[in-house]
Amino acid sequence: MKKLSKIQAKEQIQKFFADIKNKNPKDIKKIKTLAMQYNIPLGSLRKKFCKKCFSPHRNSKTRIHNKMKSITCENCNYVSKWKTNSS
Repeated sequence: MKKLSKIQAKEQIQKFFADIKNKNPKDIKKIKTLAMQYNIPLGSLRKKFCKKCFSPHRNSKTRIHNKMKSITCENCNYVSKWKTNSS
């Protein structure tokens, strides 16, 4: 892989996450490694895939209870939880 600047790496990550539904776990793991290599925080983009098996959340079960959002991965049944924005 050729050397990228941090700006180019950010653009590549944004372009990748624009069409994440059609990606496989191997590609997601590569893009996450790229972000770590260039010290780029994924922020809310990390909520678009399972942190255990790296598969994109497509038809996952989503549930909100006590200001916590739970997403169950359809691949490995891992439950990811995040605080919802209270306004």
